[in-house]
Amino acid sequence: MVEKVYITYNQVHKLCQESAERILNDFKPNLMIAIGGGGYVPARILRSFLKRPGTPNIPIQAIGLSLYESLPTASSSPSSPPETPGTVVTRTQWLDLSSLEMANLIGKRVLIVDEVDDTRTTLEYAVRELQKDVEAAAEKHGRQEEGGRTEFSVFVLHNKEKAKRGRLPQGMVEEGRYAAARTVGDVWICYPWEAT
Repeated sequence: MVEKVYITYNQVHKLCQESAERILNDFKPNLMIAIGGGGYVPARILRSFLKRPGTPNIPIQAIGLSLYESLPTASSSPSSPPETPGTVVTRTQWLDLSSLEMANLIGKRVLIVDEVDDTRTTLEYAVRELQKDVEAAAEKHGRQEEGGRTEFSVFVLHNKEKAKRGRLPQGMVEEGRYAAARTVGDVWICYPWEAT
């Protein structure tokens, strides 16, 4: 049976607080993109800790991504098998490419926030697709040089220590543009916003 680890809102709050200084020093983000549903709460909490006197709040944009998987329901018993990550990422919500929204990403330091790095499939997809969209927006607006300066970083509450199916861009981890508040074993993490 897979070990379940229950995380409280207070623990999420503390993980974000502990990580904020490193994120400010290493990433210096001026925009966050939360991957829904798990990245919404950490991104909002993190924003409070990233706020510095005399500076505006860091804006948060949202994207929705889902892996095809069997999800437990509210009626699932504690002995129900854990959800199984899929292999195909589906966009359930994305930035509006027809508006100035994508142009606002050009030349920015963008922090992508999610709750867990399990297979890395979702993170790989998010970084790859956002980078493609920024490059297309930079070309459309005649800002190709700035588009190349857009830098993506990733923050997760938990990184599961196991082989990953997805890959982040070369150098992202080595250059310190990937941060996990905690690295844990391959356990089933139950966050407080989930009904499990």
